[in-house]
Amino acid sequence: MVSTSSVPRTRLEQLVGQLRRTNAEFCRDFEAISAELGRKLAVSERQTTRSMAGKINGLPHPAACRVLERMFGERAERLFGPPDPVPRAEITRTTPPCPTPTTTNGSPNITAQREVAMAAAESSRFGQFAEQSNVGPHTLEQFRADITRIATTYPNRPVHPAFAEVRELRNRAFDLLEGRQHPEQSRELYLVTGVLCGVLANASFDLGFLHAAETQARTAFLCAELAELAELAGNNALRAWVRGTQSLVAYWDGRLRAAVELAADGWRYPPETGTARVRLAAIEARAHGRLHDQRATEDALARAEQARAEILGEDEPGGMLAFPIAKQTWYAATTRLWLGSQANLSRAEQDVSSAIQVYETDAPEDRRLGELCLARLDLASVRLGRDDLEGMAVQIQDVLTVASQRRTDSVVRRLSQVAIALERPRLQTSTPALDLHDEIRDFTHHSTAPALPGSAT
Repeated sequence: MVSTSSVPRTRLEQLVGQLRRTNAEFCRDFEAISAELGRKLAVSERQTTRSMAGKINGLPHPAACRVLERMFGERAERLFGPPDPVPRAEITRTTPPCPTPTTTNGSPNITAQREVAMAAAESSRFGQFAEQSNVGPHTLEQFRADITRIATTYPNRPVHPAFAEVRELRNRAFDLLEGRQHPEQSRELYLVTGVLCGVLANASFDLGFLHAAETQARTAFLCAELAELAELAGNNALRAWVRGTQSLVAYWDGRLRAAVELAADGWRYPPETGTARVRLAAIEARAHGRLHDQRATEDALARAEQARAEILGEDEPGGMLAFPIAKQTWYAATTRLWLGSQANLSRAEQDVSSAIQVYETDAPEDRRLGELCLARLDLASVRLGRDDLEGMAVQIQDVLTVASQRRTDSVVRRLSQVAIALERPRLQTSTPALDLHDEIRDFTHHSTAPALPGSAT
């Protein structure tokens, strides 16, 4: 297939179309001519399509410009400009407009003069290339504003629309990184894409796609690593947060040892500001609790408290990337539910009740709905452990109301755990328990889940 559209958008696309060359053939021609010029260069069909369509800002690298000028006998500035109004009948390769130095008909002084002039022109062309940027003065500022808005509103809005918005924003950042910008702009774009991939990891997790969440998290960590190579502030906080997300996915996937190891690895990156370390220790504590390792659990909970005391400043950009005190308290409650025993059950009830109270002080439009639902489900677990079916039903009804508007995989899983707990033989003759079980099953569509933690199992 010929690589051009019916109406050429650039002079280059016009010439390739007249020669009836495909993208693949053009790429082979480009490599062959570059080898003739002393340095073999490669170009992809995707790059070719973008270049011919005029979707690059400025000119390619000077070395690529020289190859194109040799191929078509026209200056690069002309090739990437608009097509001729009347296509030429035949396109042939000619030598570039700049004459090749020769000593055949000129003195050595004239030859040197030509070489010096050509070298100066080449350096000038590279200078023009180096100054080009596809990132305008307000682009990064707009990215920062969009990320802050998304991070702030994400916990309170339906997940899928947020996912779609973040994906589009991330793709825009990826496209910019494939172009040309100043080094400091590239560094910040890597941090931007890292945060956006991290948000997509969290959203993929909330939608129930754990493997996709892990892939997004790996890319987010890579972007943070690339930002780190440039010593860009914020990369440690991002790396610690991403490791926490990876640990969280492993925890919900039942890979508890991996969850512990990922959280411990994240501890290697002390955040510049914010609560990423508090989150790491709290997630690690839950994994240890589920493994029924009392000593390791208490150590992780203590490190979470210590990390809270050592926070240097606010989270950037905050919102869903922050780990507020209510969430830390709720995580501690879940941890103690996994450990079991009456003492831990009493402490869990105290902690989760306190967390719910703090969550409810937020304005309705700022409330972290998923976290509040999961905290209520932990309190429901405590109520069930105390045979308080009425108190349990109050929490479940609140969860079902909220989850019908903002459904997440973790809430569905926890509801399924509650339904499993309500199937115990001693509850089979309880009408309130049976009614609540059926209502949950209707909502979860008979999802399956591991057993409910702690003494409520």
